[in-house]
Amino acid sequence: MHGWTIGIIGGSGLYDVEGVEDGHWVDVTSPWGQPSDACFVGRVGHVKVVFLPRHGRGHRVSPSELNARANIDILKRLGVTDVLAISSVGSLAEERAPGTFTIADQFIDRTKGRSSSFFGSGMVAHVSMADPVCPRLSALAAEAARAAGATTHEGGTYLAMEGPQFSTRAESHLYRSWGCQIIGMTAMPEAKLAREAELPYALVGMVTDYDCWREGEDAVDVAQVIAQLSANAAKARGLVMHLLQNLPEERSPSPIDTCLDAALITAPQVRDPALLARLDAVAGRVLR
Repeated sequence: MHGWTIGIIGGSGLYDVEGVEDGHWVDVTSPWGQPSDACFVGRVGHVKVVFLPRHGRGHRVSPSELNARANIDILKRLGVTDVLAISSVGSLAEERAPGTFTIADQFIDRTKGRSSSFFGSGMVAHVSMADPVCPRLSALAAEAARAAGATTHEGGTYLAMEGPQFSTRAESHLYRSWGCQIIGMTAMPEAKLAREAELPYALVGMVTDYDCWREGEDAVDVAQVIAQLSANAAKARGLVMHLLQNLPEERSPSPIDTCLDAALITAPQVRDPALLARLDAVAGRVLR
């Protein structure tokens, strides 16, 4: 049993957190390359907080150019125990209107060309992604979202597209036929990498717009998205503070904490020392 260190990955519109005590920016070097930004580290009561702006301060990193491996790696190096990801998304369902929040519980990965694993030749591992989010953290996030005044939907499938362009109408209709409720550009491979790093992960999708599936409506544009961002961000800050202030002092173990126990497949005598060295933070628990 030990305390919480919550990693918060802030998406479009959420570039900082308020109310953090002893807050200061920390630069962390990763063997996986350059992360999006430094991390803002502090505490709220008994909870340690590590905030990472996913696109960097000033929103300077494109979704397709995010180094999700470095981002997850530095959170692990800073002692994060659980990750709350906050993302702006489009809606693929009528009832999930702009301004509402969705606590995603499934993902479909339609990204391409992104590095989606810490493991590879010389150290192969296969983690389960059947249930890609932490139900405990997701429930806490939903409670906090409602406390912050957001109409909140628990559960929903997030379609992760490559971007940075928005969908075609044909794609939007296809994703709806697959049963997806929200669409975004950043949750994958982020959620996969968090699982490989044994970090329980929950995602809050803040709806900014309807995707282009609705008949008779103009296509999505950036001005429409930005107009909704500030209202969503205010609720997101309230969500974060409510969550942090109401976590129990002791963090009970999660099965995700040890998911690598049954994931490693490469025999010890043929493991690549160079790759093992890069895995010191995300998989050091099982490789030492």
